[in-house]
Order: sequence, then structure tokens, then C-alpha cells
Amino acid sequence: MLTIKTDCGTVCGFEKDGCNVFLGVPYAKAGRFEYAEPVTSWAKWADKDGVLDATRFGNACPQMRTYHEHLEIAERRFYHREFRDGLAFDYDEDCLNLNIWTPGDAEPSGTGSALYPVLIFIHGGGFDSGANSESPFDGSCYAKRGIVCIFINYRVGIFGYLTHPEIQKRYGRNGNFGLDDQLTAIRWIRKNIGAFGGDVENITVAGQSAGAISIQYLCLNHQNKGLFKNALMISGGGKFPDFALPRPGKQTCSYWKAFMQAAGINTGSEEADFEALKAMDARKIFDALDEFKLTRKDNTYNTMPVIDGVLIEDAVKTLIKNPLKLNYMLGYTNCDLYAPLMALIGHKFARANNGYVYFFDVNPKGEDNRKAFHSSDLRFILGTLEKSWRPYDDNDKKIAELMQDYIAAFVKTGDPNGGERKEWKCGGKRALRFFNKGGVKTRMTKPPYFRLICNMLFGGKQI
Repeated sequence: MLTIKTDCGTVCGFEKDGCNVFLGVPYAKAGRFEYAEPVTSWAKWADKDGVLDATRFGNACPQMRTYHEHLEIAERRFYHREFRDGLAFDYDEDCLNLNIWTPGDAEPSGTGSALYPVLIFIHGGGFDSGANSESPFDGSCYAKRGIVCIFINYRVGIFGYLTHPEIQKRYGRNGNFGLDDQLTAIRWIRKNIGAFGGDVENITVAGQSAGAISIQYLCLNHQNKGLFKNALMISGGGKFPDFALPRPGKQTCSYWKAFMQAAGINTGSEEADFEALKAMDARKIFDALDEFKLTRKDNTYNTMPVIDGVLIEDAVKTLIKNPLKLNYMLGYTNCDLYAPLMALIGHKFARANNGYVYFFDVNPKGEDNRKAFHSSDLRFILGTLEKSWRPYDDNDKKIAELMQDYIAAFVKTGDPNGGERKEWKCGGKRALRFFNKGGVKTRMTKPPYFRLICNMLFGGKQI
């Protein structure tokens, strides 16, 4: 066991494979449909001796799969097998926690030891699902490379993105609880990660899918200047078409009002309705949501971040013209979601902001003979191929190690280049292509738009 003292109290983790691991570390607390307050003391979660046990994963935010897995849906079944099969998750609204991996010799700031750069990772899940304890999320490979690696849990779905006039009335802002959780976590990390040996002046934020889009939004708000130096967006950075961009919070309120009526909440008073939803049993909420979503075709666009004037201050098509001045890295896969669009927006953003782009062209092994699907690069980037059911081989492992070396250098210096690795040129005109046709290979290449379009139209589209 491993015990360290912090400003929030004493925390007990463990050592594994030369790394220090602290799981389920609370960073904030929040009531339902309330904005998070950073944790300053772990007394609420500590044992009788005042020690926080950080040896097991914390709670995930309740979500539809908590009660309605719907594995008869092909896409859900596919990603369940990829990321969650065989795992057990605890779901509770007390879910704002971190999983932290540090180098084995990491020591608190002020001890004279060198501090390590910090990599903060935000999981995906379409803003309505996901958890930091899914099988790809392990920070060991970066801790072994001298980096403190952290995975955030945040609120998703209705608990993360409900909008309602009463929220606006009470807080002067609306929705975006999940996005606010992420920002709260980053701020907590800046204040407290020194106790774990992390360098608060060298922080990189990274994320995949909805996590990457979240980072994009954080990078469009100049109030966040100075919180982090580098940003890595995996299958989700750049700019999306207007139909998929955040709308003003007041425009999604009607969707949630319709849901509340369908759930039997209709007192005639907005305040009373809101309080009734705050008090409603979580199982009943998701039972009602499961039925309500069958009657609507606009569920996705009403359960995501909104323009709230605080976290997302204006339309993204306006904000995208002036993002934070950071070191950027973006990536997409051969058969990504809307792969041609993903490539187009990623390269455009990289050209405008001198960023690095990669193109992941490694077809995963397995009886489904699937090409490089959305988020197939995640296990390579995080070094968790062995946790997959797929029979990855030595070439796959070499590609994974190469990607990790590039990203580790980017986290440390803002530049992925170094050693004997092929030079990765920035500027967005070309992408560094990772592929394993005839061995482990990389090449700077133009975006293969025709190929990506064909993949999307003729067999590359996700099930």
C-alpha cells in the first residue's frame, strides 16, 4: 500500500508494475442539477482514521445502460464488447472522481524531486455514457515514461446536460453540468496534483470522441487561458457542421419539458416541476427516458453541451476563429464516424493553429474483420491492447509503443518529435499515417478523402 498526504487529507493507493496508482479520488461534489464544488477535504469519503481508500474504481455517473443496456442494438453490442465486456461498474450520482497513475519515484512538490508533466484524459461516450474505468483507460504506459496520467469521471446524459428555466433562474446559466465537471477537475488537478508529483505548469488535456469535442469547447474559451499547455483530440477535434454544434440552452428546454410531462411531471409550476425531477428516483428517470426517446428523433442534439454564455460563450463557428494559443494534436481513423468530415475539419483546424495531425490506418484483428473503426486507436494510444479480446500481434504492439512515444514527447514538450522517430511535421497539410501493411510503418500523407468517402459509403460505416 502507498500513502501520501495532501491538502485534502491522506490518501492510500497502491504500487503496480513500477507505477503508483490512486483510484476513485474525489475532486468535487454536486447535488443533482447543481454545479460542482471542488473538494477541499476527503472527510466525507475517508475511513475512521481519516484516510481515503483509493484502491478501487469510483462510481460512474448513472446512465441509460445502468438500467437499459440494449445490447440487441448492434452498435451498443459492438462497443460493449470493445470496452466494457466482463467489467462491473458501480453507478451513483456521487461520481466526480479521478484515477491517477504516477511514476514509481514520484514525490510531492517541495521535496526537491523533479516534477512530472501531467496528462489529463476525458473519456468519450456521446455525452450520454461512458466511465473512466472502462478497459482502455490505464495510465501505466505514460507513468512509465515519466508522466502523471489522470482519467476524469464526469456527469453524462440527463445529469450532465439537462436544461431548464429554473436552472437559468438559479445560476444565471443553463445546462453543461458535465462540461463544468471537466473544467472543475482540471482546476482541482492544478491545485492538488503537486502532492502526487505532478507539474502544474505542464498540463496536457486529451480526450476521445465526446471527450475530444469537450476539449475543443474548453479550448475556445479564453477564460481557460493558462490552465493547460497542450491539447490532444482523438476523433473529435476541429469543427462540426452546424446541425451538430451546440445551440443556445433555451432552445433545448422544450425537449426536457416534453420529457418531464411524459414522465408524469406536470404541476403547472416550473419550479415545482424542477424540484420533482430533482427528487425523482434515478431508475424511474431512465425508465421514462427509455420510453420517451422512442418517440423522438432529436435525442442526440438535445443531450449535449449548449451555448450557455459561460463555458461556451457564443456559436462555435464564431469561437473557432480564435482558440487558445496552445500546442494541438488531432487524429482520425480510417473508418471513423463521418471520416471524410473528421479529416476535413481536423486538417483545417490544424492548418489554422499549426497543429499535428495523425491518420490511424491499422485494421484491428478479430473475426469481424473490421477496419479501423471509431476509437480503434484508443487502446494503441493508451497501451491496453492486452486487455482486448482481439488477437493483437507484435506489430500492433510496436505501433502502439511508437504512438505512445510520440504522444509522451508531445506531453512533455509540445513537440512529438525526437529520437529516431520519423519527423512529424505540423501545420495540417499532411497527417502522420500509422499503418501495418507489410510491417510497422509511418508516412506523412495527404488526407485520403476519396478512400474515406468510400469507406463511409461502402462498408466502413459503423454498425
